[in-house]
Amino acid sequence: MLRIIPLGGLGEIGLNSMVFECQDQLLLVDAGLLFPPPELPGVELIIPDFGYLRDAAAQLGAVLLTHAHEDHVGALPFLLRERSVPVYGTRLTLALVAERLEQMDVRADLREILPGEPFRPTPAFEVEAFRVAHSIPDAVGLLLRTPEGTVVHTGDFKLDDTPLDARPTDLPRLQALPDGEVLCLLSDSTNAEVEGETPPERVVAETLERLIPQAGGRVLVGLFASHLHRVQHVIHVCHRTGRRLVLAGRSLERNVEAAQRAGRLEVPEGLLCSVEEAEGLLPHHVCILATGAQGEPRATLSQLCQPEVEGLRIERGDTVLLSSRPIPGNERAVSVLINALLAAGARVLHAGIEPGLHVSGHAARAQQRRMLEAVRPRHFVPIHGELRQLTAHVDLARSAGLGAEQCFLARDGDVLGFAAGRGAFWGKTPVGRVFESRAGGGDIAPEALAARNRLARSGVVAVVVTVSRDTGAYLGMPQLVGRGLTRDEERVLESAALDLVPILEELTPAVRGDDAFLRDALVRVTRQVFRDRVARRPFVVPLIVRI
Repeated sequence: MLRIIPLGGLGEIGLNSMVFECQDQLLLVDAGLLFPPPELPGVELIIPDFGYLRDAAAQLGAVLLTHAHEDHVGALPFLLRERSVPVYGTRLTLALVAERLEQMDVRADLREILPGEPFRPTPAFEVEAFRVAHSIPDAVGLLLRTPEGTVVHTGDFKLDDTPLDARPTDLPRLQALPDGEVLCLLSDSTNAEVEGETPPERVVAETLERLIPQAGGRVLVGLFASHLHRVQHVIHVCHRTGRRLVLAGRSLERNVEAAQRAGRLEVPEGLLCSVEEAEGLLPHHVCILATGAQGEPRATLSQLCQPEVEGLRIERGDTVLLSSRPIPGNERAVSVLINALLAAGARVLHAGIEPGLHVSGHAARAQQRRMLEAVRPRHFVPIHGELRQLTAHVDLARSAGLGAEQCFLARDGDVLGFAAGRGAFWGKTPVGRVFESRAGGGDIAPEALAARNRLARSGVVAVVVTVSRDTGAYLGMPQLVGRGLTRDEERVLESAALDLVPILEELTPAVRGDDAFLRDALVRVTRQVFRDRVARRPFVVPLIVRI
């Protein structure tokens, strides 16, 4: 029997993590994270709940990584703190993962794999990686051979016949599989609602080749730090046009260093320069690569717009090329960034007005259909997407000739089982999400998030009373301090002490003498004053001083 259990990635964009279980042995394909929405204050990362790996009777034998994007590897350090297992990936993937593990002081057994060379991470699984084109080098899909049959896991992919690294998706390898061998295809659904073909990455290369030389001053290119194909082409254009290149952002610096060590990035000697060196050059001799094209307030591009920030800043005459599209939910943040760049005097070009500045790293429907036709699976499961994308991908598979009984619209926690060549849902297993900080200092409990959201909505008032230890009498007036209040609430704060005095005087000596009772009373009466005056109830922190 073979069981496939998604811990994340089937119902959301990100959090990709898939368990394969056979003969009491477990493999985990990817361990990705999700970046939090604004309504989770203080949460920096969301990772899958790996409780199933702790509770299952079978043992986790290895982690297989398809590529080095955070939504596929970002949760790995947290998992490896709990479980010491071998991690398999391509050279660049492991190089970038090693950087992250070192930052978090996590040790790991990292094992390099090569496309086309089978290996056996556990006795029940033989695995062979195959090349796929994506927006980062060294991405692979996986052939998982089990006693029940072969499973094809595409990872994230697109079909690009002319990729910048000359490593297209290896469809011929999949087409060479014997008819009927593939028990199940698990295929990337990210662009399942997009008709036609995803344009090749060379479209962006040609656009950068045209726009960078046209700029009369400095050029800033905003992109993801992991988009190393694009980084490589900016390097080529700068070398050809005589511009020095500044890497603005620690993540960019780390990724470029790791990719150079892995032999996946070529940087001519003397091309890179520091911010200080760039300040001594003529503007048209400078290009700056920067993170933050999604409008993240703490990322480099946003910081360059802040006049109070020392060092590198946006200047009049700069040209900013945003080589990305807003991730769903980030549209407002990207709009704010573009306005800030324009206000600082820059000329801003983005994919909305220069479509060639960005192409997707994921297959659109025509390419997804070609993958289905190449693999010829007996069963199909769409992966990597929200429910809308997963549903659209199932519809595509049906139109390609698969029957309803062959397609499984699985969600996180579904247990999909295969036995004697047949697949079916075998129930569900508990799954969830864990809220983390980047440093990995422990998960953030739901009650803490509820309190943070309440503080954000209502503000906070600290009320301090001083009480005689001997007589129980109040010494002086109550003191109130507020944060996050409206103007009306601030005005109430100024006079609230006078309103509190008669209410507090009514408290019995027994209540005044017991800290717990008195704290409860302080919260109750302070809320009552605000409710009576402005119909609001801030979060109240009671403080008692006994002297």
